[in-house]
Amino acid sequence: MTDYFVDRAAQWDKPGKIEMADNFVQTLLKHVEPQSQWKALEIGAGTGLVGLQLLPRVSSMVLVDTSEEMLKVLRSKIDDNAPVEILHGEIDEYRSSDIDFVFSNMAFHHIENIPKTLEHLFAITMPGAKIAIGDIRSEDGSFHRFDPVPHKGFDIDELSAQFEKAGFRGLHVETYNVLRQEKIPGKISDYEQFILIAKKPVKIKKMENSSSLC
Repeated sequence: MTDYFVDRAAQWDKPGKIEMADNFVQTLLKHVEPQSQWKALEIGAGTGLVGLQLLPRVSSMVLVDTSEEMLKVLRSKIDDNAPVEILHGEIDEYRSSDIDFVFSNMAFHHIENIPKTLEHLFAITMPGAKIAIGDIRSEDGSFHRFDPVPHKGFDIDELSAQFEKAGFRGLHVETYNVLRQEKIPGKISDYEQFILIAKKPVKIKKMENSSSLC
């Protein structure tokens, strides 16, 4: 597993990254009210800019990331007795079906197989679980300076359809921020950030979804 953040992790927590995380958390909390008994899971936890803000609001949290260097920074921020589990790897390596709340900020475009990931999220979440995903709308590839990433942002209609096919309901999508950045010298581009909120039904029809951990 290649760690693309090995040279950036130590300097990741810059004002722009912190502001981006804060904007996501503020928007998330307008739509989801974390409960003190919830077990939460973050996909792409990084250095904890989002997860550590939400940790005091829930009972425990699983922090997942593929970058060991980013997780080293995260571990340095966490007390030994904090109610967290850190998982270095892909989300499909988490197997317990006990998650009440899944969130992710600016990490979904790094996931190769979105439908498979959503099927897995359906399998590991409790009935009534909430999902909150933040990312960017479709762009020309310049956001990552044309480096190869699985997704150049997302078409919202297509992503919403994938969530519904996986079994999630109650979808809400909104654009909550616009990043104006000079990714290409001499060219200022706008990148729209969206948040998608979904819910796993409390009652699941037996034939509607056959996802399993097998």
